[in-house]
Amino acid sequence: MRKLILGLAITLDGYIEGPNGEFDWCFTDQDYGLNEFFTEIDAIFIGRKSYEVAQQFAESSSGEAILSMPPLTEYVFSTTLKSVKTGAVLISKDAMAEARKIKEQPGKDIWLYGGAFLTEALMNEGLVDELWLSVHPILLGGGRRLFGQSNDRIQLTLLNSKTYATGLVSLRYSIKKDGN
Repeated sequence: MRKLILGLAITLDGYIEGPNGEFDWCFTDQDYGLNEFFTEIDAIFIGRKSYEVAQQFAESSSGEAILSMPPLTEYVFSTTLKSVKTGAVLISKDAMAEARKIKEQPGKDIWLYGGAFLTEALMNEGLVDELWLSVHPILLGGGRRLFGQSNDRIQLTLLNSKTYATGLVSLRYSIKKDGN
């Protein structure tokens, strides 16, 4: 079965975006392991808001929503969008059941790119297998947190870590599932 890997930038105080949705605090001076990560995946799960932000960025840049990203099957999870770009797949009904089906299909691993609501739903369903967090050395003090409150503890196992000269720390964890 394919792994679903949550991979994103986060601040030291746990935010994935600032109070106004900004992500200008993210380092872009090097790839921070992203190109290597791209060799492990062939699909991406993305929520409506993150999809719309990525499309706006693509329109204002070289046409790429995420720089240097290879062709991936994009699954856009939304109950409000009526259509997505050519080649992308809109998931608007039975989202968790569809995510399970996609994970069972042959292929490489899947990148859970965002957003917060999709991440929370997939985490609550136990569908996320790994966390790859690029912890940026900044305290935003407000915005959207990656993880909301939960009554459940989730045990993690460190797979690897890397510290960069910029102060960014890349952390990769597997999520312990029942029986592991």
